Amino acid sequence: MQSTDENGTNHGQAEPDQSTPQTGKTRGTCGDTSCSASLRQAEESAEEFAERLKLASRLCHIGHKVVVMSGKGGVGKSTVAVNLAVALMLAGKRVGLLDVDIHGPSIPTMLGLEGETIRADGEDLLPVDRDGLKVMSLGFLLRNPDDAVIWRGPMKIGVIKQFLMEVAWGELDFLIIDSPPGTGDVPLTICQLIDGLDGAVIVTTPHKVATVDVRKSITFCRELKVPVLGVVENMSGFACPKCGDVTQVLSSGGGRGIAESMQVPFLGAIPMDPMVAEACDSGRAFVRHYAASPTAKIMQEIIAPIAALDQEQAPAPAQPAEKQTAAHLAGTL
Repeated sequence: MQSTDENGTNHGQAEPDQSTPQTGKTRGTCGDTSCSASLRQAEESAEEFAERLKLASRLCHIGHKVVVMSGKGGVGKSTVAVNLAVALMLAGKRVGLLDVDIHGPSIPTMLGLEGETIRADGEDLLPVDRDGLKVMSLGFLLRNPDDAVIWRGPMKIGVIKQFLMEVAWGELDFLIIDSPPGTGDVPLTICQLIDGLDGAVIVTTPHKVATVDVRKSITFCRELKVPVLGVVENMSGFACPKCGDVTQVLSSGGGRGIAESMQVPFLGAIPMDPMVAEACDSGRAFVRHYAASPTAKIMQEIIAPIAALDQEQAPAPAQPAEKQTAAHLAGTL
């Protein structure tokens, strides 16, 4: 892995370089002007310009890019990301899953890919295939899963750039990006580097200590002009493994409340279900292996607005939280 210095993180919009002929957009290698890189920008080095062209040529083969975020750790963000990706694949979409949670890459464990390594084809890195789902994770680079990744910001940013520019995803309908919690270097780099990011799904638990940080994540997205596709409230009540009834053993409704107050869509509430934990530990996607369960059906409803992004005439996006009723969610259980 090659590290980059901090200057490599500057990908903000700037005025075009007046020394560069203003002849229109520079066409990406895929030949599609809709995904081409823009002209060389002011104060952009030749190396940065070449990186941006390479990134554009790679990402222009991907229809939709969605980042899964959380304000804090331990809320089930990676679980949501895995099941979102698998549910989209089961709906007939071509899907890639990129794990950039550098200090805690859990995707290989959740998908039963521990021990897998990255293969190369020339200058291309080849994603690992899991039953049709293309997966890339830093976890594939670790010789020992117990190894700690002790990197400063520039090193992490260099790895993310390498993943984005060198992984040969091929043609995808969706790339789901599992971001680390918070609003630090990695989420910032993802949002700045990926042009045309469709939006963010923000995962929280209903507890106040988690929902307070959701506000920061929503503000972060707004400042970077990344659409918030919706909030998911995870661990919302306990689903009985016998009858499926949901009991509110702790607080609930925090995610919905934040979505209402911040005026963003509320995608749904996922209860605590012992089978979700069992599926993650055994390396199986819950939404595939327990597709008939009430919790899996809730997950499938949550991904519907995301899947709709790939339709030529997508249905109306998820309604703001204040327009959804608790009765509707109760009816899905």
